Amino acid sequence: METCAHLTALTAADLERAPNTPKGCEECLLTGDTWVHLRLCLACGHVGCCDSSKNKHATKHFHRTKHPVMRSFQPGERWLWCYVDEVGAET
Repeated sequence: METCAHLTALTAADLERAPNTPKGCEECLLTGDTWVHLRLCLACGHVGCCDSSKNKHATKHFHRTKHPVMRSFQPGERWLWCYVDEVGAET
């Protein structure tokens, strides 16, 4: 996988960012909706549903906040994605 300045600037603390809602997508939990997979914003801890979910809250969060990097919040997955540069990396 490629890398970018946003990914290389991440600190150990960023990679261990605590989720705001460890039980699921913040917005879906509020509305009682469902999701497919979860993504964690490494800037603020927002948990959003992935683009395979009908609401795509993780991407909507990026467009609203411009927080560039998220990581998979799925058990056993350790990869990152930079929305700005559209590149990913394994952790």
